Formats: sequence, structure tokens, C-alpha cells
Amino acid sequence: MDRRRFLSASAASAMLAGCATAQPPLALARPARPCLPRVNVSEERVIRTVAGLRPYRAGGFVVRAEPLGDKLLVHNYGHGGGGITLSWGTARLAADLGLPGTEGPVAVLGAGIVGLTTARLAQDRGRPVTIYAAALPPDTTSNIAGGQIVPASVFERDAVDAAWRAQFDAACAYSWRRWQLLVGADTGVRWLPTYDASTGPIGSPAMAQFHAGREIIAAADSPFGRPVARFQTMYVEVGRFLRLLTAEFLGAGGRIAVRRFATPAEIVGLPERTVFNCTGLGSHELFGDTDLVPKRGQLAVLLPQPEIDYAYTLGGYMFPRADGILLGGTWERDEWDAVTTPDAIAGIMALHRRINARDCPT
Repeated sequence: MDRRRFLSASAASAMLAGCATAQPPLALARPARPCLPRVNVSEERVIRTVAGLRPYRAGGFVVRAEPLGDKLLVHNYGHGGGGITLSWGTARLAADLGLPGTEGPVAVLGAGIVGLTTARLAQDRGRPVTIYAAALPPDTTSNIAGGQIVPASVFERDAVDAAWRAQFDAACAYSWRRWQLLVGADTGVRWLPTYDASTGPIGSPAMAQFHAGREIIAAADSPFGRPVARFQTMYVEVGRFLRLLTAEFLGAGGRIAVRRFATPAEIVGLPERTVFNCTGLGSHELFGDTDLVPKRGQLAVLLPQPEIDYAYTLGGYMFPRADGILLGGTWERDEWDAVTTPDAIAGIMALHRRINARDCPT
């Protein structure tokens, strides 16, 4: 046998021998259910409890212009649980109504997120602005908001018409773009993966954009042991952002006057000819909007856990921030007192103990 034939035969024999002695592949065990760092929901970790009143209208927010004496009054209020999310968008709608065809200084009523964003857009268009407000950050409803960039509890479908839906879509689109430009450590705006209980189709493109990269996860593959939707959205550390926005407003020449208005007649006495009403729930009494009602939200805030790098809305909501872990889940209609109640806080804590993710082994 020549050398070449010998090497070929030897290689073939080795291959056959290997096949004869090879063991069948082991059946792979199904990987354990995915895990996430677990939120430590314990009483001793509660650092504060807070309550805020969401300005809710079944018919959605109001962005509308009307005359008031010799002034142009532009309303921008009633955002329900979507005030942070929609603030830039409805501010743009309001500015487009109130600024073209007018000139001179403008007044903004209210120093929450809606008032501040409206004031900043007016400044960007070259107008001097004075904010008149009864309460300033950190004593506004906006300071208590969770800060998730998803519009929640804004309207009821059968209570709005096509014209309002067009406003809503425009506000969503502009806000979604604007918040993306604000992401950064200095602003307190960041992206986080979010787990949500709603696994069905999202009804409209306006809402779908707030659920970037959305996927449905089956119960067996879910860290919560139940089917969930997972998506990416942004979160705002609200206190830090409002401080930054206020500083930018003042740095651009803005003025703030602490003042409460009891009647529209008092607004007529202001020196500014263009007025933006961003008083939120205050418009119930000031402008007689009886469709505007509070939905009280109570929060238990836990010590920060830097390892918690996700959020969820699974009956209750958990948003991690540098200033604490926010646990919420109450929507109390027609409750006008911004106070926490022991039963509600105890219920929130119990709810989140049940929701909590499967912990990763250490």
C-alpha cells in the first residue's frame, strides 16, 4: 500500500472508531426562569410617603384659545396622569395658538411642568415671560409625579372626538422627540426597560411610539412568572429636571411672581396681553371647569437601590430613581386632599411584595 492510500485508510478508521465510541448528546435542561435584581419592599426602607392630585378630564386635556377682556387667554391644562409625558407637546400646541399674531410680554399661570415648558417655548420664540404661581417647585403636583414617559389615564375613548385626537397625536409626537433630546445625567432623564401587564395590541401609533422595541414575553420566560410586555421608554427624575428647567427659565430672563388668582377678573388686571393658563386642577375653580376632577395618587418611596435597572407597571408601578424607588398604584377619583392614608400605603406595599420579580442568585 502506498503512503497516500495508507493515510486515507488510517483517517477513515479513526473516524469510524470515533463514531463507535461517541456518546449520544445530553438532553439540555430548560434554563431557569429569567431573574432580575429584586426590589427590597420592607417597611424599614420607606423614606417618605407622598400624595398628589392628577388633574383628570374624561374628555382629555384642554388646549384652547379665547378672549378674556382685552387679552388672549390660552388654556393648557387637564392632563390626567400624562402631564410629564405630554408637557412639551401641549406647550407647543398652546404656543402655536397664542403667539402668532401677538407681540410683547406673555404671562404663564402655573409653575408645574406644563407651565414651565410653555414658558420655555415662549422664550424660545423671543417673548419675555413672567410666571405667576401660587406654588413653586418643589411644592407643585409635578414634583410628586413618577416621571414615566408614557401617557397614562389621559382620557376616555368615548368622550373625545377626532379633532381632540388630532391634538393628542400631535402632542405625543412632539413630546416623544423632545424628551429624547433631553436624555442625560445632568437632566435626570434616562431610558429603562419596562415590564407591563398589557400584552394585547396597542390601539394607536400615537401610543405605540412610547413602547419602543415592545415584545411579549410568555409566563415561562418572564421574571414575574406571568405574561408581560417588555419595552423601552424614558423616565424623568422629576425634582432634578424641574430645578434645571426653572434655572433655564430664569437664566433666559424669565420672572416668577408668587400670586394666587381667585377670579378671571384678576387676570384681566395683569400687564401682559397674552396669558397661558397652566393651572392644572386649579382650573376647576378658577374657570369653572366642573369636568376637571382629581385622581389622587399615593406613593411609598423606598431607599435607592442602584442595582434596580428596570421598571414595571403590573397593577402597581415601580420606577427606580436616584432619589428613591417609587412604588405606586392608587387612582382615587374625587379625592381633593393631597394626603396619604395608612391603609392605602399598606396596600401599596403589600401589592409590590406580591408583584416582585424572581431574584437572581448571588
